[in-house]
Amino acid sequence: MFEELKPHLAELRKRLAISVITVIVMFFVMFAFWQPILDWMIAPLVKVLPEGSHVIFTKVQEPFFTALKVAFFTGFIASLPVIFWQLWLFVAPGLYENEKKMVLPFVIGATIMFLLGAIFCYYVVIPFGYAFLINFGSQLFTALPSIGEYVSFFNKLVLGFGLAFEMPMVTYFLASIGLVTDQTLKEFFKYALVVIFLLSAILTPPDVLTQFLMAGPMIMLYGLSILIAHYINPAENEDDD
Repeated sequence: MFEELKPHLAELRKRLAISVITVIVMFFVMFAFWQPILDWMIAPLVKVLPEGSHVIFTKVQEPFFTALKVAFFTGFIASLPVIFWQLWLFVAPGLYENEKKMVLPFVIGATIMFLLGAIFCYYVVIPFGYAFLINFGSQLFTALPSIGEYVSFFNKLVLGFGLAFEMPMVTYFLASIGLVTDQTLKEFFKYALVVIFLLSAILTPPDVLTQFLMAGPMIMLYGLSILIAHYINPAENEDDD
């Protein structure tokens, strides 16, 4: 059995190696521009800070490690087309010839959907979430957010929304190869709601507004996924039998 898995493990190692090398290369590229990228990252936070508040660092090494976080995260995002391409090449040997032709739609679509999720997070969720959290109690306390903590949370939040917005693309792929139907997704909907709100509670700040800002779009994306599955691979009508 191990001998049968060897080719698959070798292929997986090859695809992972290409993806990792791409991320490392893009990391060094992005590290050269980490300051303007960081300015862009903290812009939503700076806009909602009360007068007299500013972003700080509390540890000597914090600015350097923050620069590394910024470069790695943006390098990862810049590498997404290659990562998706390698993912497709790994699963392609198990697909039919007509299914293998979906590589470009998959790579382009998956990249666009991730970026849409990141954009929604940056322009909607982060401003609303941080405005609520910072203004709550600002009359009693002075907001001095740590740059390292903010960037870590920013990265986690953007990554969460980017992955959440992949739902329609994953559904398109699974429906195209016949693994899911619209009826399958409809039957799983009640469980999906629990998973969605659980993920929203984990990935967002501990306030109801921000959690709903993530859960709401995810529910709509799930509905869109049902429509995609209905169009690509609808469940057979038992009345037709």
